[in-house]
Amino acid sequence: MLFIAIATMSIGLAQIAPPVSAQEPIQPIKPARNIDLGLTELGKKLYFDPRLSKSGVISCNSCHNLSMGGTDNIPSSVGDQWQQGPINSPTVLNSSLNIAQFWDGRAADLQAQAGGPIANPKEMAFSHSLAVDVVASIPGYVREFRQVFGKDTITIDDVTQAIAEFEKTLVTPNSRFDQWLLGKEDALSTQELAGYKLFKDSGCIACHNGEGVGGNSFQKMGVVEPYKATTDAEGRSAVTGKDSDRFNFKVPTLRNVELSYPYFHDGAANTLTEAVDTMGRLQLGRRFTAPENASIVAFLKTLTGDQPQLILPILPPSTDQTLRPTPFPSRS
Repeated sequence: MLFIAIATMSIGLAQIAPPVSAQEPIQPIKPARNIDLGLTELGKKLYFDPRLSKSGVISCNSCHNLSMGGTDNIPSSVGDQWQQGPINSPTVLNSSLNIAQFWDGRAADLQAQAGGPIANPKEMAFSHSLAVDVVASIPGYVREFRQVFGKDTITIDDVTQAIAEFEKTLVTPNSRFDQWLLGKEDALSTQELAGYKLFKDSGCIACHNGEGVGGNSFQKMGVVEPYKATTDAEGRSAVTGKDSDRFNFKVPTLRNVELSYPYFHDGAANTLTEAVDTMGRLQLGRRFTAPENASIVAFLKTLTGDQPQLILPILPPSTDQTLRPTPFPSRS
């Protein structure tokens, strides 16, 4: 019996080797830490509340759907009056790991980002003052803001701080790749390991590294070959004013990438196979064979982590003083 117990223990230990993450350019994601629970719950309500939009039908979750990998799975989002957005909506998952927010990095952090769509005429089409008026007209919100912030007044900074705090919790640890990084030797298949090696050896790792496997630098789209974009977005140059920054975009995270299609800033690639082929040619000057492409795609799918487990919030009811929405007409 003792021999059987020791043998079983040995088999179990053999599957968990010392962590390899210290030697790898990709690091495992850590669970969210130092989170203010009251602020997070308030932020979750605001994230899902369409009353922060002019129409009363668009919320943060409309374009960054937490049931769809933190995106909306279309090339560009549909905003107020059925307006098509100019660029693909990036995932909100693990966005706290980004060097900056938006594809061009115009927002320094999540709080700065949270206020943008509310006042953007092509997105939620409201104003910050009207958004605050709506929130302040709802007693349930007034009580919760008072509990969280310890004051009777509500500002747009309070609103965006709460949304950002909620978004900080949207991390996705425990992917199979993270398990491998932490020493679980059988977490990945032979093909997936081969795909990771090719991902590194080919140079993909130069931009897609760190905890987020991207999101930590700006790079030109179309290094070896020019990229024929389907939008007019010019990237980082819109922020810096430098011609040298034209078509430089924030490198997207590859965490949960199998869920966040379509790909690129213009959403032009519908599948991972297509995205890997395009990036190989345009960024690396390499044409991957079909088996090589399949191996890289297999590796990329191991980056899907535990998705946020949420109970949808019950939003506090409006009152007679709450501004009524202006729904946009249906399209004929």
